[in-house]
Amino acid sequence: MKKKIGLLYGGKSAEHEVSLSTAKAVTQAIDFEQYEVHPIFITLDGEWLTGPQLIAPVETIEQFDVIFPLLHGTNGEDGTVQGLLEVLNIPYVGNGVLASSAGMDKVVMKQLFEIANLAQTPYAYFIRSEWEKDRDGILAKCDNLQVPLFVKPANLGSSVGISKATNRDELIAAIELALQYDRKIIVEQGVIGREIEMGVLGNDEPQTSVVGEIKSLTDFYDYDSKYKDGSTALIIPAEVSETAVATMSDMAKRAFKILDASGLVRADFFVTADDEVLINEVNTMPGFTPSSMYPLLWQNTGLSYPQLINQLIAFALERHTEKQKLQYNKD
Repeated sequence: MKKKIGLLYGGKSAEHEVSLSTAKAVTQAIDFEQYEVHPIFITLDGEWLTGPQLIAPVETIEQFDVIFPLLHGTNGEDGTVQGLLEVLNIPYVGNGVLASSAGMDKVVMKQLFEIANLAQTPYAYFIRSEWEKDRDGILAKCDNLQVPLFVKPANLGSSVGISKATNRDELIAAIELALQYDRKIIVEQGVIGREIEMGVLGNDEPQTSVVGEIKSLTDFYDYDSKYKDGSTALIIPAEVSETAVATMSDMAKRAFKILDASGLVRADFFVTADDEVLINEVNTMPGFTPSSMYPLLWQNTGLSYPQLINQLIAFALERHTEKQKLQYNKD
């Protein structure tokens, strides 16, 4: 009997359009011999729709065997939807509440990386009210970092609202832009190094993929270079020393475990000219079209896009079965 899969996509997020592309790609690749696929569209206003023309409100999602959240950014990748699915006790693909929320918040993520002794670039952070009350104090804190600086909303993905700053005026403008997207801001010290990414797949015993390199023709890897202007090249596998690859694999697995991740994670690194490896961040719901880095990494490791989808569904069911062993009463 076919498993009934609910593909959850769209969402109240700045990355709504990215999610639509992901859903289209998964729908084209998923095995309809194994799965009965039902699209569930979340509008920008937060309305959940289903049906042949996606016009009927969703009455119940308990009817599905597995939910596949294809949501990027806030209100989807940040643990909110995952919490709903946990309460409803429905199996779902990808990371749980803790990993999703911690992975979305770049400050919390970096603090956890510190606990795991993962090497990373220096950073500073603050919230909007602190900026409004003590702008000079915040700028003084940022003076401890070496330029160029990268200013980011703490809780947003796909490089939305990110700017590069090389002087105080640019820093102020970058902070003002980032505050349009989040109340918490992180300022990171730039790194002279190559941007290398690695896929992680699994639950309790995660495996890592080959590595890939991002080469952007623009000043840095922003939203437009990721999704619009085609100015980014993905090189897979990347030419990186075996030592650096081994270090990244170890760091990626440690990051996966400190977040209590499950299913999938893309770990992003900087590799310097002298082979020093710094972890930049992890993405708990990376771009997932066939031309996105994460699926391409696994394709080059020997796992096709349809096979990757099957694996993720299997890991979702495995994790759900494990959770059913928990006891919720004292007797």
